[in-house]
Amino acid sequence: MSSRTLYKVPAGSIRFWRIFQLSCLLWIVSGVANALPSENVEKQYLGVDQHPIVASTEAEPLGATVMLGSFNALLNAIEVMQSHFFAIWQGTWPDAIDWTAAVMGTQVSATLSTMTRVYEHKLSATILDDHALANDAHRSENLINRYFTHVSSFYFGENAFSLRTQAYDDMLWVVLGWLESINFINLHSDLHYASNTEDVNMYNASTWYAQQFIPSFAHRARLFYDLASKGWDTSLCGGGMIWSPYLAPYKNAITNQLYIAASVSMYLYFPGDENPSPFEVNEPKQEEGGLPPAKRHDPKYLKAAVEGYEWLKSSNMTNGKGLYTDGFHIRGWRGDGSKGTKKCDLRDEQVYTYNQGVLLSGLRGLWEATGSRSYLEDGHQLIRNVIAATGWLEENLIERPKWAGLGRNGVLEEACDASATCSQNGQTFKGIFFHHLTIFCAPLPNEERHFGSINILDLHSQSCREYGPWIKHNAQAAYRTVDHNGEFGMWWGYDGSLHKDRDFEEDIPDVGTDYRNKGVPRDEVWRLPTDSATQVGETEGNVFVENSQRTRDPNDRGRGRTVETQSGGVAVLRALRNLVD
Repeated sequence: MSSRTLYKVPAGSIRFWRIFQLSCLLWIVSGVANALPSENVEKQYLGVDQHPIVASTEAEPLGATVMLGSFNALLNAIEVMQSHFFAIWQGTWPDAIDWTAAVMGTQVSATLSTMTRVYEHKLSATILDDHALANDAHRSENLINRYFTHVSSFYFGENAFSLRTQAYDDMLWVVLGWLESINFINLHSDLHYASNTEDVNMYNASTWYAQQFIPSFAHRARLFYDLASKGWDTSLCGGGMIWSPYLAPYKNAITNQLYIAASVSMYLYFPGDENPSPFEVNEPKQEEGGLPPAKRHDPKYLKAAVEGYEWLKSSNMTNGKGLYTDGFHIRGWRGDGSKGTKKCDLRDEQVYTYNQGVLLSGLRGLWEATGSRSYLEDGHQLIRNVIAATGWLEENLIERPKWAGLGRNGVLEEACDASATCSQNGQTFKGIFFHHLTIFCAPLPNEERHFGSINILDLHSQSCREYGPWIKHNAQAAYRTVDHNGEFGMWWGYDGSLHKDRDFEEDIPDVGTDYRNKGVPRDEVWRLPTDSATQVGETEGNVFVENSQRTRDPNDRGRGRTVETQSGGVAVLRALRNLVD
């Protein structure tokens, strides 16, 4: 039985959802006019492109009602994601596949970080003499603890033994997920459970209980990082991560971006690990005591991140629009021992949204670790390239609905959205983009870093504010896909008035190999000569499943609404709340 059957919304809740949707519709309508791009004006910005995304000196400020509405929309989105799709007795999202479940855990932990910051004023107040405030604080803390219970139960429900035998990118999602959970635990503890405070407060009188999970989370992050780092290869292309050890060598964008992000995150956030338990029984132990301790802020992690980005940046993996294509094969490589040219010279032109997103958190981390301004500049340029590729800057109203490379009408879109052929892989991608955009554009640390007369902190903040109208536009588009059960759809860019008499699938050029939605081709470019069956890590859930049911809702086609599409709604609403409101 699926989790959607187990956790179906009661009929009595439908009226609530319709009322809630009507309220949010007012918010959507009120913001559409202000969400359209204006003429460009000259200004100083981080990155190569010196033109702003919108003309205003900063994103249009939202009123108090809208701020409340956006946070409530986020709370409802995460509640639907957890109550409809998470099974606590299994400790996971049963309909997710292994790597998307790791991403779901990351999204929950990131949302918890937003929640604890929003609740800071009520949880930090002296509440012993204020019963109303005490009750409100209890409810907020109880909600946070409820979702964190899901995170901690997922530690035991995660399919760790299967993931260790899958592709290297699958392993790296695990690393990022548990480091995100550690960051949340530390944030919530610092905000509300400061042990050295003189304020006698029931929320900061002792250490938060979740601290006890940090060693376990850190141990898993370390083990999966060590397993995944075996994919770094210098025998072909002079470096770079191989996607999968079970296929012909393919050095793709996502595995290398994940390696960069995971490496610098291990350097910045990994608290160390003294658990000697080896992950695999057959692994050679270090002496009799098992694995040696792993220290925090180990320079080897930073070195790996720096080298990883140097390789990626010089790999020629971006297309004419400045977007990352999917990756490189090696021309002439064969499994009989021939390595061909040994160069990354056969580029697959497929473009996915998440290939533009994961690198952003890696670049942000590299700046924090090194202070080098170029990392932030590269990140801002990539964001501008993505925004332009959604048609956001197109002033011709006739041209705006046309495919611009990664969307249209200013809305981020996968090539599989219009045809409803997205697999569980593809359904997860847009949420990943907005998650890492939110990390990149978070306020920089208070430590001042100046380069000449230019304040890097002010420039970064100013540049990120300029993305606000575009983020808001996408959040509104995503919210329009919510059905009566509160579930988000996949195709945010669908507009009934625009799509009624036109087949928008025809606008999308057929370039590259859409293996993330249609499966890995069975040819000598992708496969090993001995490969005659589905490889480890390839599951039925990875490939698009046809939905034969006729429906008037375009977001009920194909796989329909899933935990992956719901996570996309959560991520874009969190970006709205953190970066715009």
